[in-house]
Amino acid sequence: MRSVTYSMGVSLDGYIVGPDGGFDWTPPDEEVFRFATDEVRQVGVHLLGRRLYETMLYWETADQNPALDFSTLEFATIWKALPKVVFSTKLSAVQGNTRLASGGLAEEIERLRAEPGEGNIAIGGATLAAEAAALGLIDEYRARVYPVLVGGGIPFFPQRERRVDLELVETRTFSSKVVYLRYRVPH
Repeated sequence: MRSVTYSMGVSLDGYIVGPDGGFDWTPPDEEVFRFATDEVRQVGVHLLGRRLYETMLYWETADQNPALDFSTLEFATIWKALPKVVFSTKLSAVQGNTRLASGGLAEEIERLRAEPGEGNIAIGGATLAAEAAALGLIDEYRARVYPVLVGGGIPFFPQRERRVDLELVETRTFSSKVVYLRYRVPH
């Protein structure tokens, strides 16, 4: 059965974007970028909320820019080909290898887990991840922790009154002092 993973960059104090809605504290780092690209290679389908989908639209045409370096073009190619499902009540159409969700989150994940296929089911976007976490649907949390305190914003971890014990699977420290933490939810 395919695992559901939630992976994002996060500040040390636990936010994926700061109070101003920005994430300029996650500066481009070739080593971390390559690692994230390799992580996306392992994904079979990516579930996104509307805001993350709109942010990631850049990658649908980025491969047409000949000025981009190889790593960036490689990510764009992988992202563009990746099947994506967007959960939104505000969008009526999506672009590329993307479809709007036809059911609720639990329904979509159950259907995707039952389908034959390679790769994880990745979840992106804090609101969507919070819903998946509340339903007990996330199998792994993967955080790239940046050495910065932003003081508020949108939290990486859902703010629910529910304890979830995690098992550490992997850690890695990059030369930029970003720390990767991978935790599994024991079943």
